[in-house]
Amino acid sequence: MILTALAFLAGILSVQHLSELPDKWCLLASVGMSGLLVWRRYWRGFVVILGFLWAVVFAEIRLAERLPEALAGEDVRVSGVVADLPERNERRTRFDFVVKESELALPSKLRINWYKTEENVQAGQHWAFTLRLKPPHGSLNPNGFDYEGWLFTEGIGATGNVQIKGQAPELLGSDPAWASIPVWRQAISDRLAAKNKSAGLLKALTIGDGSGISQSQWDVFRRTGTTHLMVISGSHIALVAGLFYWLARKFWARLGWLIWSPQTVAALFAMLAGLLYAGLAGFSVPAQRAVIMLAVPMTAVILQRNTRPYHVLALALIAVLVYDPLAVLAVGFWLSFLAVALIIYVLAGRLGRPGWIGEAVKINAATSLGLAPLLLLFFQQVSLCAPLANFIAVPVIGILVTPLALLAVLLLWLWQPLADALFWLLDWILQILYAVLEYMATLPTANLNHPAPPLWALAFAVPGILLLLAPKGIPARWAGLAFLLPMVFVESEKPATGDIKLTMLDVGQGLALVVQTANHWLVYDTGAKFSTGSDQGQHVLLPFLRSQGVSQLDQLIISHGDNDHIGGAASLLNEIPANKVLTSVPDALEPYAPEKCRAGQQWTWDAVRFTILSPGLNSPESDNDLSCVLKIDAAQISVLLTGDIEAGGEAWLLANQPEQLKADILVSPHHGSHSSSTAEFLAAVKPRTILISAGYRNSYGHPHPDIMARYRQSQANIYNTANSGAISISAKAIYNQRALEARYWHSKQPSGDNDGGIYSNR
Repeated sequence: MILTALAFLAGILSVQHLSELPDKWCLLASVGMSGLLVWRRYWRGFVVILGFLWAVVFAEIRLAERLPEALAGEDVRVSGVVADLPERNERRTRFDFVVKESELALPSKLRINWYKTEENVQAGQHWAFTLRLKPPHGSLNPNGFDYEGWLFTEGIGATGNVQIKGQAPELLGSDPAWASIPVWRQAISDRLAAKNKSAGLLKALTIGDGSGISQSQWDVFRRTGTTHLMVISGSHIALVAGLFYWLARKFWARLGWLIWSPQTVAALFAMLAGLLYAGLAGFSVPAQRAVIMLAVPMTAVILQRNTRPYHVLALALIAVLVYDPLAVLAVGFWLSFLAVALIIYVLAGRLGRPGWIGEAVKINAATSLGLAPLLLLFFQQVSLCAPLANFIAVPVIGILVTPLALLAVLLLWLWQPLADALFWLLDWILQILYAVLEYMATLPTANLNHPAPPLWALAFAVPGILLLLAPKGIPARWAGLAFLLPMVFVESEKPATGDIKLTMLDVGQGLALVVQTANHWLVYDTGAKFSTGSDQGQHVLLPFLRSQGVSQLDQLIISHGDNDHIGGAASLLNEIPANKVLTSVPDALEPYAPEKCRAGQQWTWDAVRFTILSPGLNSPESDNDLSCVLKIDAAQISVLLTGDIEAGGEAWLLANQPEQLKADILVSPHHGSHSSSTAEFLAAVKPRTILISAGYRNSYGHPHPDIMARYRQSQANIYNTANSGAISISAKAIYNQRALEARYWHSKQPSGDNDGGIYSNR
């Protein structure tokens, strides 16, 4: 059973690494091969192909639900229902929308933004909107979050904005209170909203809504390795189901009714409890997976079948993959199944079982050690204080807070005074727990940042961990540490002395670049800030720098004060400090002791010269033209970073720094706006490559068609992050992230303008 489950998993995984789904001839060949394998009784080979075919069929069905590119940017009148709890911040309300009627054939599920609205949008409401839609598209960065892939796994076929011009949005009605789970969750959310200081945590633990948890709180949970406790996942559902199983079994045994055995009744109650709790969580993908994993062993109990733990786990794996083969794209899938496998490994079949405290310590140690390689692979971080933090937090959250919180939610409708008393108690417990975790998060050794290990190092780590966690009778268990060394001693590749590596990150409509020399790191601009606790410094820059093992920047340059350039600076500097901050707007970064950039500033790192070309004392006074313009001269390439300068700033440079302007690589001024990139400026720079940082279908129309025509006339190679994702440049080549990591669910690049992925600089 175990090998069969792994074979099915291998077949599904083989599809998720494809840049294009196989054509019909490949599928027919696969069907023929499967028939041959059945005839020859190679059953596991047949299961591999079965997994492959199921993943392809599922993917084709999901892709058929996507908005055609031809409809992108069109205004469409749509009516439907708000599918789940909206997310709100100071700029917009975002929600999933299930289409009921529309003028055109649209995907059934949309993700909608409604900017600057005072409307209290709620789950279960029926609305008519005029929407401007576009196919799923997201930023693509090294070691970054694949938003496009997440939309695909969630079955969202298009994203868009509510248009308030023309026919106004219209509220058509609401589902009754008993009609659907989203309406129940909305009612609970509304009642919890103002209960106490811990309302955000209580909403996360009861209905899976983490929008009320602040970014600073998420940082504490991340640094202490307790983030998994604040999202309803398999552990929560298992704990609640286990509690109901124990209570039902004890109660039924006391009654003495023998129509059904206590175990059967307990299993039924456990499944019902797990199903209801998953419903409160909105049947999110992790909750669905947890319910399936719960149903398998509970069904075995009801049917009174003797089972082996690993066979139950294998059956649960097959059930999850049959239900949703895209589950393998979620980090939680790997962490949850591996955690259960580790627990079985350290507990099942062992002699001399310890008490419940000993078992808790053993489980905590096993999962902390065993999951560390995956955490390094996915997040490039491991919390060193996680074992202690989880030893404290898991019983508090799982055994005390979550059951009491669910009881208090039920009492909101039955006995309000008792519910309020319970919420007061829960608030007190959570504040004490958070204070403990907050202290642990401040410890110097709380967190370890480390470059992502290669897959071959993980292959060594697995037997090492199994040996370390083996029973006491196994000799030389300590030798397992040797297998972990390749994972520990990993360093990111460094440029040679005199060379650089430049990475223009994909931050949408904004700018963020990272420059690496042999021994130094420089960041130029940090992307936009979207809302309190949400910016590109947090979502893009920090994951990239952590993946490179960076814990300290040598210099941060913020070209000017526009949000799309300075927005992520605070999040970046609070996590990874910089020895020096240089900017044209020092007042905006006063807490970080910045220095004002001026023409003539110069420094050399590892035989690479950096020069600030503007602003000068008499340069144009517009905010954009005051951008810090940086020239980088390396041994084999030169780069000109221009911020948002426009025609006036370019004219000043032509008049005052003409000999410094020639560069191999030009970062497009002002994202390719019509007010920049004059013919005279391009003639002076003579770039071989032009990099544009712009958002996909951005509202500014960047880069402007006239400017693109001018770039093409210069015969430069042109890369745009909107089409290419992040762009990495070394002395030898330019790498296009969307080509390097192409998957079948990613939107395809338009033809032309260097969409091939790799271009030689030589």
